[in-house]
Amino acid sequence: MSTKHPQPAASTTLQVPLQLKLAAAWASFMFLYIYVDYLHLYQPGAIDEIRSGVVYEFDISPTFVTVALASVSIPTVMILLSTILPARANRLTNLVVAALLIPYSAFNVAGAESEWLPFYGLSIGLELLILAFILRSAWTWPRTPAASKPEPAASRVPTLTS
Repeated sequence: MSTKHPQPAASTTLQVPLQLKLAAAWASFMFLYIYVDYLHLYQPGAIDEIRSGVVYEFDISPTFVTVALASVSIPTVMILLSTILPARANRLTNLVVAALLIPYSAFNVAGAESEWLPFYGLSIGLELLILAFILRSAWTWPRTPAASKPEPAASRVPTLTS
């Protein structure tokens, strides 16, 4: 004998947990961040600069590469942290990290040639939109009231009844 389970309607919208939304936003940011850096290599002279040991105005050194790795690791780590941190720490971490990445992302336009401004405008604009989503989501994190302590059981004093 088989039991039929009711199927949700095709138009039913499932509630996605906020932690998953934040992790997805950080994953989107990470991919965009990496692709912007990758597509930058298609600019004429970019690879020649790298071969000569320079990225923008910075000499390529172990320190530079370490800072670059730390930089691209931030959104990667945020994907994990958004799914494992408790709500209060999660909210605070997302607010702080997203706020700090806004000026960092905007820095990418520094020194850009005017013909590449549409590329940087679109990429930075998309990065800022994702960071704004993260900030808004973390800022409006649903608050749940603190769990109230159970009231102590009324002390029962035996009484003598006549």
